[in-house]
Amino acid sequence: MNEAYLKLVDWKGVQWTDRAHFFGIAANMMRRVLVDYARSKGRSKREAAVTVSLAEADGALLLEQSSIVSLDEALRDLEQLSVRQSKVLELRYFSGLSLEETAEALNVSVGTVRRDWSLARAWLFRELSRRGVR
Repeated sequence: MNEAYLKLVDWKGVQWTDRAHFFGIAANMMRRVLVDYARSKGRSKREAAVTVSLAEADGALLLEQSSIVSLDEALRDLEQLSVRQSKVLELRYFSGLSLEETAEALNVSVGTVRRDWSLARAWLFRELSRRGVR
């Protein structure tokens, strides 16, 4: 996580338009750092478990590092179905934004984010189960 922060603060000449812009970029960087780390460590025989906590979710997922790659692939698939739902998951999970902050970042209502969050979480859990991620 420190790696993503260092990359964000080290960007020279970046003109952050607002908090939403910053958190959108931060969420994407956090996701890439986790996936890159999981891919680099996934080759080892002993993979440490990683807790993936989706705020307000019914519990957390305990994922092996290689499953983080499956999570990333599932999010890419969701993006093909609904860009906004994918962004909601990314902002809430990787940046830890609240419903209100996510709504502000996406310039939509809190109700829209709440519906997208609910649908996207259900889709993600189903998709990860289908892929054998427990």
